[in-house]
Amino acid sequence: MTECIFCKIARAEMKAQVIYSDEDVVAFRDINPQAPTHVLVIPRKHIPSIADCAPEDLPLLAKLLQTSAKIADMESVREGGYRLVLNAGEDAGQAVDHLHVHVLGGRKMAWPPG
Repeated sequence: MTECIFCKIARAEMKAQVIYSDEDVVAFRDINPQAPTHVLVIPRKHIPSIADCAPEDLPLLAKLLQTSAKIADMESVREGGYRLVLNAGEDAGQAVDHLHVHVLGGRKMAWPPG
């Protein structure tokens, strides 16, 4: 999926405020933050959503979660708490069809969220 905006960010073809990158994942600041800390963590591999993951993607999913926790540490929101969000589909609020984890923190979160 060469035209996916997140694939372009992962390949450094599109500008983003990247704060972490390795061979499997990229993390960058959301352009429309919903909290003082709002970072997106994406796999370099194009997967449309969590609903499209295959069994062989399980190690990558674990890496996404581990990286999200690392981002919470890097952004100093671990101690106060942070929220991880995965949206699957338009009705859930998924705006880009590329699997991504939202790391939100830096303020008190409400429940229910949406």
